[in-house]
Amino acid sequence: MNNPEASTVALISRNDETRLDTPLLVFLHGYGSNEEDLMGLSRYLPEEFTYLSVRAPLQAGPGFSWFPLTQEIDYSIDAVAQSVKDLWVFLEPIAAQHSSLTLLGFSQGMAMATSLARYQRDAVSAVVGLSGFAVEAPELDLFDDAKLKANPLPLFWGRDLADPVITHDKIEFTLGWVPAHTELTSETYPQIAHSVSMEEIQDVDSFLKREVLKLKG
Repeated sequence: MNNPEASTVALISRNDETRLDTPLLVFLHGYGSNEEDLMGLSRYLPEEFTYLSVRAPLQAGPGFSWFPLTQEIDYSIDAVAQSVKDLWVFLEPIAAQHSSLTLLGFSQGMAMATSLARYQRDAVSAVVGLSGFAVEAPELDLFDDAKLKANPLPLFWGRDLADPVITHDKIEFTLGWVPAHTELTSETYPQIAHSVSMEEIQDVDSFLKREVLKLKG
């Protein structure tokens, strides 16, 4: 994104004054997908939110990616950092019009969602991560993990323990990172592989109502 505000493609569930001061949830799709992929989930999630689904900036086959991947699903930390900064340039003025900002990322989108929260903890109310991981980047100044330790991030992490896509090293890092940096709600869903199930989305709905909307019951 050379000029993220001008070039970013996104879908929004409502784009009039009724969205002002509503909680905002941003969908961040996975590698090779697009902004239409996750938007349909909004019909199963709380109606109080305004939903924004953002297209990643890089072409990846028939879809798009947030940062390039190698055959081993490895990546450049510098590329992650640039994508996170560019995404925030796009989101910051939109988020300022809403009462809160929640991020929901699938696969590579979870890497982006957790990374943006590590960059802008004060702006992010909660993160939902589906079949994904957090980025291992101990030398990256962009991430303020000390701020997350002082103010842990409400995080929903849903996955299949036998996910065939996310590599073992990335799961191991994420398992080590979440206890010190998040208030974790962790759920596993056998046999969904690298996908999303309706049971999982119902659990996400409950998480959003509890952690963001602060609804009782």
